[in-house]
Amino acid sequence: MMTVAVILAPGFEEIEALTQVDVLRRANIPVEILGFAPDVTGSHNITVLADKVFEGQLEDYEMIILPGGLPGADHLRDNDALIKALQEADQAGKWLGAICAAPKVLGRAGLLNDKRYTCYPGVEEEIATGEHVKDLLVQDGRIITAQGAGVSLAFAYHLVDILGGNSKKLSNAMIYDSLFS
Repeated sequence: MMTVAVILAPGFEEIEALTQVDVLRRANIPVEILGFAPDVTGSHNITVLADKVFEGQLEDYEMIILPGGLPGADHLRDNDALIKALQEADQAGKWLGAICAAPKVLGRAGLLNDKRYTCYPGVEEEIATGEHVKDLLVQDGRIITAQGAGVSLAFAYHLVDILGGNSKKLSNAMIYDSLFS
């Protein structure tokens, strides 16, 4: 089973981070929260205890998820060790996911070249490469992007499917599908 890392920097968007962790764990997919510190406070003053502190290495993970939120996404984007680790992960064929403002991190890392992506409206102005589309969720190769907090569950279920889980069973159990019937 693939192991996932969710990276938290101060000012992260809580829904975008914790929804991924919660849904992946419900699907019995191993996921670890890697914080820039042992505990990290999000953009709405919710403090989360990290499983581990990010120390510049991501080789133990098959998928890396970057939540948005401000200034969290800016802190991720400005961390040179994270940029290098993401580039290495991409070269190793790992999955990368970014939601809301976090695609700017992938942009800075040069990982959106020749890729379609989506992001929170307006953030595309900070991304110099790639093809921005207005879809809520976009997968191009091994890069998955989503627009924002309101798409967090759909993003999480998509990740479950990529990682070999059964998102349909899980989304039914969580009454998510009832929203659309």
